[in-house]
Amino acid sequence: MTDVRAELSASVFKLEVAVGDRVEQDQPLLVLESMKMEIPVVAPRAGEVQELLVSEGEMVAEGAVVARLAD
Repeated sequence: MTDVRAELSASVFKLEVAVGDRVEQDQPLLVLESMKMEIPVVAPRAGEVQELLVSEGEMVAEGAVVARLAD
């Protein structure tokens, strides 16, 4: 299992995938918003979205796990 982490403190602007979706490496999983900038969080590898640990509008801290991918 691979943890996907937020690179900065921000709010979750939009979820791009759902639990159970298959994703490719570098595919956007969600979009963070900070200071009116939109920052995509991408899959570090191909896999299946096992968990989404955030919801739209939620604030996340830098380094927080936002999703988990399984093989």
